[in-house]
Amino acid sequence: MTTAIDPVALTADLIRCPTVTPEEGGALVLLERVLSQAGFTCTRVDRNGTPNLFARWGAKGHPRSFGFNGHTDVVPLGNPADWTRAPFGAEIAEGRIWGRGACDMKSGVAAFVAAAVDFVRETPPDGAVIVAITGDEEGPGTDGTVALLDWMADQGEAMTACLVGEPTCPDVMGEMIKIGRRGSMTVTVTATGVQGHAAYPHRARNPLPVLVAFLNDLAQQELDQGSEHFDASTLALTTIDVGNPASNVIPASAKAVFNIRFNDLHSGASLMEQLRAIADKYIQNSGVKLDLDIHVSGESFLTPPGPLVDLVAQSVAAECGITPVLSTSGGTSDARFVKEHCPVVEFGLVGRSMHQVDEYTDVSDIQTLKAVYSRILQGFFA
Repeated sequence: MTTAIDPVALTADLIRCPTVTPEEGGALVLLERVLSQAGFTCTRVDRNGTPNLFARWGAKGHPRSFGFNGHTDVVPLGNPADWTRAPFGAEIAEGRIWGRGACDMKSGVAAFVAAAVDFVRETPPDGAVIVAITGDEEGPGTDGTVALLDWMADQGEAMTACLVGEPTCPDVMGEMIKIGRRGSMTVTVTATGVQGHAAYPHRARNPLPVLVAFLNDLAQQELDQGSEHFDASTLALTTIDVGNPASNVIPASAKAVFNIRFNDLHSGASLMEQLRAIADKYIQNSGVKLDLDIHVSGESFLTPPGPLVDLVAQSVAAECGITPVLSTSGGTSDARFVKEHCPVVEFGLVGRSMHQVDEYTDVSDIQTLKAVYSRILQGFFA
């Protein structure tokens, strides 16, 4: 009888791989070996130096194909001297495993790989199990999960449902499932006027009052009051930069950046139109030029309550003893790309320590997470 895979041991092995984006660090090599030994067909789908791994057990293009998505890359350490435990040491102490990626999200990857391998060995399903892992989630995101999905489309590979294993629980294991995410838009505003002497402001065209008034106008606007599954959209000013070292010079230009997290009442395109209309008003009234550089990193999306959401929620409740909240809160994740391919939900560990110094996760939670994923697979293929 084949021994079940210990997700904690696999987590430790992954933490020991130094995978600060975009370094592969040996993590995907390790996972490819584990998955190949269980009969998965594995393909490296690297693009532009970004490491990615696709693995499938079962028939290609099967109409019942359940997928897991996650990442092995991690954020930088910060100051290594601030760590009280080796960042890539995978030390187990106080009931926790410590190290960069312990929470976000090498433990999640280990849990779904362990669940998938044990499942196909013990109860080979009528269908396919797919594992898609990137090394680019914490980076630009352009050649990670996007590259995997592009390759899948070219090769005729498909998932009929997908679970992203990001940490989703604020404080207690099992308390929250993500069934959607808000969209995210970052805007850089450049206000350009005419430089001049501060003693002769009438000979200049100061961009600062116009920029400040424009930003204040945006900050005071209520974008919406929320929708059935989403909180109200938000706009946050993040920086204003002039770079003017002289107190007697009116600057020629200034920049500001703001971020909008928007719900399903908006799209990136509708918000762009709204922002440009407001900017045009200030341009016409002041003569100061306002250039908007707009980047939409993801549109809002929702996987409505239904068979997939119910299956995940019931599996979480059964293993964690708690009824999870169905949420669309938080930042963006690679689910924003997967939702273009198939229905997707997110469930993972408690995220308290992600991106922090001395990152950790509870050992017992990793075991529970594997059990949840195993139950989801059993239910999907029942």
